[in-house]
Formats: sequence, structure tokens, C-alpha cells
Amino acid sequence: MSKATTDKRGLVTSQEVSLDKEYIEWLNELKIRFRSAQIKAAVKVNSEQLLFNWLLGRDLVIRKAEEKWGSGIVNRVSLDLQAEFPKAKGFSARNLWFMKQWYSFYSVNNEARAFISNIEEQININGSKLKQVASEIQESKLKQADSELSFPQMFAFVPWMHHVMIIQKAKSIEEALFYIRKTIEGNLSRDALDNIIRADLYHTSGMAVTNFAEKLPAIQGDLAQEILKSNYDLGFVSLPEKYDEEALEDVLEQRMTRFLLELGEGWAFVGRQKEILIAGKTRKIDLLFYHIYLRCYVVLELKVKPFDPEFAGKLNFYVNAVNEFVKRDSDNPTIGLLICKDMDRTEVQLAFQGITTPMGVATYDNVKIKEIQEHLPTAEQIQRQIALAEEEYKMQLAKK
Repeated sequence: MSKATTDKRGLVTSQEVSLDKEYIEWLNELKIRFRSAQIKAAVKVNSEQLLFNWLLGRDLVIRKAEEKWGSGIVNRVSLDLQAEFPKAKGFSARNLWFMKQWYSFYSVNNEARAFISNIEEQININGSKLKQVASEIQESKLKQADSELSFPQMFAFVPWMHHVMIIQKAKSIEEALFYIRKTIEGNLSRDALDNIIRADLYHTSGMAVTNFAEKLPAIQGDLAQEILKSNYDLGFVSLPEKYDEEALEDVLEQRMTRFLLELGEGWAFVGRQKEILIAGKTRKIDLLFYHIYLRCYVVLELKVKPFDPEFAGKLNFYVNAVNEFVKRDSDNPTIGLLICKDMDRTEVQLAFQGITTPMGVATYDNVKIKEIQEHLPTAEQIQRQIALAEEEYKMQLAKK
């Protein structure tokens, strides 16, 4: 306990207080509330700026500005806005062209509008708080024709330059909205977004050959299918021409942060060559992960050659072993993932028949091969060394 004191100005500097559990809980609630307010404020600022960009792009499209005022109208609008708002950013002619391209990209036809609406509903169901933004966007006060595309609420959760990157690289509205959704759900940075676009996640996600539909509950099976790619880009790996599984594992362990980025969201690395004692014998799993969203272990086996049916049996064994000796009651069933050099889908499907554990098979590519010559001296370097040796030998003879 401390008594109240005052400073020279007569202001209270301390008081007698009694801190208990209720106070601590209230303080934590205040902290959470303030952080929430900060997030909402940031979302509001972002949503208002994006709405302005959207409407400016819309005006350039529906007013047919270039036809009405000439081909240089975008540059003129840019100069006029910069003159009026010299401290504001984002009024470059290039940025105005992006705004026009942005609105044009998504407002192709009624089917596109319906698709956007459907995606918004799905994201809302999955937990994104789109309704927080709806009250901040004042577009309802603006006069808008039925034929125009309203500003999609989910766009407010994505920074402007993310939007620019997506419309520049996506080949369709479906692909663009896929990356919009990934950005929202994963709170992706621009570099992370660029990485998944370069990895072509839209075309590879959910395409691995699996038995998840039959071996997992519907919700978990759908999510598990979605997170696995059909092919993994190992362009960050460099190995000798005749490398084996151990060498590949070595590099992946060294570059685990980059490998996790390639695997996708929610993966946590547990260990390499994870030992499990079974019937008095030590068995080692190539790589063991835990997936946070699926709430399950993932056994990952690597093969540097094409798929062979016997691989499925070994993977099945390790999945069962993890379920028996590692998995806890709170964990979902363990999943097996085999990543190999190549595969035939029919062979994989036949190999899966009769197996009760959930498993998937994918491929990898783009491993960079080190040339042996890179590590050997060139002819010029050898000649230079010989010349230096001869010169040194002559100098030693002269001293004698």
C-alpha cells in the first residue's frame, strides 16, 4: 500500500492502490480493446484510400475519359491532383493507370461480380471480419448505377500495392481472388505474396494425389487437400548431379525457413530423422512436421527418384507409428506426404487402395545442379600457379 502524494503543482503523483486479480483482468481487457481499436483505425484508413482509388479508376472507365478529353487526360489529372495536394502520395500518372486497370480488371461482366460476391461470403464464413469494414466504407452514400461494380468489402484488408501486384500477374479474376483470399487469411507481406504467386500456388494448390476424401472427415479432408501442392519448387536448393535423399535432406534442413515458405501456411518443423522405437528397433522418419491449422502431425518422406508402389507401404508404416507413439488424444489423425522426383497418378491411386491412413503424393523440381568444374581451377589459373612456382624456384637458385 502507498499513500497519496502531491508534487509542487499540487497534482497527485501516487495513490494508495490495491492490485488484485480483477484489476489484472481488466487491464488485459483494456490492452486488447486498444489493440483492436488500432487495427480498426488502420483498416479504416486503408479502406478509405482504396475506395478513393477504386472510384477514381471507375470514373476513368465509365466517363471514357480518354475519348472525351484526349489521350493525355490521365497525366493532366495526375498533375492537377498533385498541385492541389502536394503532400499527398499516390497521384502519379502511373498510379492512376493502375487504378483504372484495377477497376477494369474486376468489372468485366455480371458473372465476375457474382463470383466476387460468392468469394466474400466464403471468406466471411471462414472468420474474416468483413463487417468491420462495411461500416467504414461510405460508398452507399454515392450515386452508383446498377451496372457498376461496387467496391468489394474484402479488398479493404489488402494493401494497395498488393492489389497492383495481383492484377499485373493474375491471368483471371478467379486467380486474382485466390491470391486476395490468401493475403487476407495469412496476412501476407508483399514479399510473401510475390513468393506464392511465383510458385504458381493457384494452379498447384490442392492438386496433389491423395486419399483424403475417403480417409478424413469432410472438413479436415478439404482443408488438407487444399494445403498440399501437386509440385514443390526447390529452386533454392543446389546439389551435386548425383545427389541422394540424405543430401537433399541436409540442404532442406539448412534452408528450413525457405522450405517452410514453399510448403505454405501453418507448417511447423518438428525434426529430421525423428527416431521412434518400435519393437526394440529404432526407426527414423525423414522429416516430421506439425500443421497448426489441421492440428495434426505430417510425416514427410523424400525420394529422389520417381514414385514406386513400395513407397506407399513405408509411408503408411511411419504414419501409423506416429499415431501410436507420438500423437496425443487432442491431435487429429496424422497425415503422410511423399515428395518424389516424378509420379504416375494411376500407380499412386492403385498403391493407395487398401491403405487406411490419409496420405498424399507430390513431386518436386528445379533443384540446381552444381557443376564439378565450378570447384576445380581453370586452365589459366593452373598456368598462373605454374608460372609463380617457376619464378619462385628461379629466385631461390639466384640466392644460392
